[in-house]
Amino acid sequence: MTTNGTADGAHPESRTGPDEPGPTAAATGASAGRADWPLWEVFVRSRRGLSHTHAGSLHAPDAAMALRNARDLYTRRSEGISIWVVPSAAICASSPDEKDSFFEPAADKPYRHPTFYEIPDGVQHL
Repeated sequence: MTTNGTADGAHPESRTGPDEPGPTAAATGASAGRADWPLWEVFVRSRRGLSHTHAGSLHAPDAAMALRNARDLYTRRSEGISIWVVPSAAICASSPDEKDSFFEPAADKPYRHPTFYEIPDGVQHL
């Protein structure tokens, strides 16, 4: 079962049978201009990686459609095993211009850096 409640992963409005018409303009969001769709940031975890990396951005009307579009755009060759989509408006980031003042408090905590510890001879892979 997928996050949108369907067993096959299809968006509920996009599934049609042989006698059913395709999705309406209201169901696909075509009546609202695509410029009105929110921007989503896409993060993909590769098969060989342990963390998600930023792959790009896309516009979509909702999270389910953003996830499907991200899958189609950023994992065409089956290189990803997990995708995150996050609304761009929900991301809060520090400014590179403020890096000195923002990261300065970490510099006064030398105990966080193991530069003065002696590593015993019997310890491997540290």
